[in-house]
Amino acid sequence: MQRNFEETLHSFQELVRRIKYYNEALAVVYWDLRTGAPKKGVPGRAKVIGMLSSEAFALSTSEEMDAYLSYFSDKENFDKLDRVWKAVVLDSKKEFDRFKKIPADMYKEYVILTSEAESVWEDAKNENDFAKFSPYLEKIVDFNIKFIERWGYKDNKYNTLLDYYEPGMTVEKLDRIFGELKQRIVPLVKKLKESKSQPNDSMFFKYFDIAKQEELSLLILNKMGYDFAAGRIDESEHPFTIGMTPGDVRITTHYYTNIFHSALFSAVHEGGHALYEQNLSPELDGTPISTGTSMGIHESQSRFWENIIGRSYSFWSCYYDEVIKLFPEQFKGVSLEDFYKAINKVEPSLIRVEADEVTYNLHVMVRYEIEKALINNQIKVSELPRVWNEKMKEYLGVEPKTDSEGVLQDVHWAGGSFGYFPSYTLGNIYSAQIYNAIRKQLPDFDELIKNGELIKIKEWLGENIHKHGKLLTPAEILKSVTGEEINSKYLIEYLEDKYKEVYNL
Repeated sequence: MQRNFEETLHSFQELVRRIKYYNEALAVVYWDLRTGAPKKGVPGRAKVIGMLSSEAFALSTSEEMDAYLSYFSDKENFDKLDRVWKAVVLDSKKEFDRFKKIPADMYKEYVILTSEAESVWEDAKNENDFAKFSPYLEKIVDFNIKFIERWGYKDNKYNTLLDYYEPGMTVEKLDRIFGELKQRIVPLVKKLKESKSQPNDSMFFKYFDIAKQEELSLLILNKMGYDFAAGRIDESEHPFTIGMTPGDVRITTHYYTNIFHSALFSAVHEGGHALYEQNLSPELDGTPISTGTSMGIHESQSRFWENIIGRSYSFWSCYYDEVIKLFPEQFKGVSLEDFYKAINKVEPSLIRVEADEVTYNLHVMVRYEIEKALINNQIKVSELPRVWNEKMKEYLGVEPKTDSEGVLQDVHWAGGSFGYFPSYTLGNIYSAQIYNAIRKQLPDFDELIKNGELIKIKEWLGENIHKHGKLLTPAEILKSVTGEEINSKYLIEYLEDKYKEVYNL
């Protein structure tokens, strides 16, 4: 390697960008696989994903990368870098140290497995056939346990997976946070259930034309500031967001003709993710830090838009007229007040993505407990349907009649995303803290929403959170925005205050 600093930096930048371009190509192939690739093309597409992933993996763990990281880790050379490339070096080194411990052929086999597993999961879910998916999930869990053994862990095997999605998070911290939430949420659910003022949401379960649902989703996404010149919306079995670059961030939703709000809130949720990716600082382009700093912070954005804004009275006082225009018969005689309460009806249910704000975190706790047990060899994959149903009954008081509405409802395990689910609750906690901070800095927050001026809120989030990408850690983002470390009290107070009013307690 040349030892001229500028030439070495240029060569390192070229290598980093080459890896980024492979990952962008991977993202496009993955998006196609999930949004319309023919069934017979899945095995071949999975092999393409495996090959591209292997190439990116090989570059990320190459001797060339090792030499660059050694060179730029030297204090004298590191100090010459600007803040972006200092962050790139640190991020690349973390990835190098992590993946260098995984043999290339093992990694390729795992990527192909998870690519195929997602399509098998989709069929298994549609056919209510857990046995069809089970062999794939057993292999995926086994791979993750083997990875952890190679990576190492402290105190609990699951900590290694948690740290991948939320740097610095541990089982010890999560158990405390989840314990605080459970202690206050379970009694709140009981009070709401016993209230004599129960919202009526029957108007949401009629026939709703998909084209009109799409029209409403597009209207709201535009108002949020989602840039359709830099993105698109499609349909998939499980909604997701995928970002190649800030100029190409795509989202999906899933339409049901007999449910009004499912596709809409999925679109708003994924739109929140997409706004993060579309508004990253241009100085991060072409680098691995041009993305969200963690999944918890990412989920704070999607949940902020979906719940704190999307389920607020101010929001619907602005957009309920649009609902009436599109679906006059379905909402005939339904007042704004009744609509708002129905949107915020609290009812323990089977499906996480359909869950209300109050019970949602209990769904996450079920998955968290199961993942911890799987990774620590305390339960087997074959036991999952039974364990899932038992925990749903314990945490939410409901029990699935089928595996499709139970253990098969989420795609995450098919993709190997163990350690991801806690990010949703962390996102809810972060979003409530951000909500507390933004109301102080934008005193007219509710008026902005009521007047449809959502762009101003998007710009505040962009300036304070989005633009930083991975330049700042989750803890640094939270501290800079709220002045505090993670604190569950804001979410608890937000839920108690809002729902006592909705239920006239």
